[in-house]
Amino acid sequence: MPQLNPAPWFAILVFSWLVFLVLLPPKVLAHISPNEPTPQSTEKPQTEAWNWPWH
Repeated sequence: MPQLNPAPWFAILVFSWLVFLVLLPPKVLAHISPNEPTPQSTEKPQTEAWNWPWH
C-alpha cells in the first residue's frame, strides 16, 4: 500500500509548515490597520453624583 510510505508525505508536511512559518507571517504582518489607536488623556473625567429622588 503506497499510503504507508512516509517519505513523500513527510516531505509535504515539512514543506507546508515551512511555507506557513516562513513565508506567510511577514506577509500578514506587513498589513497595517487603517484605524490606528489614538492615545487617551491621562486625566480622569469629572463625574457628578446622581441625585436619586428616593434617597
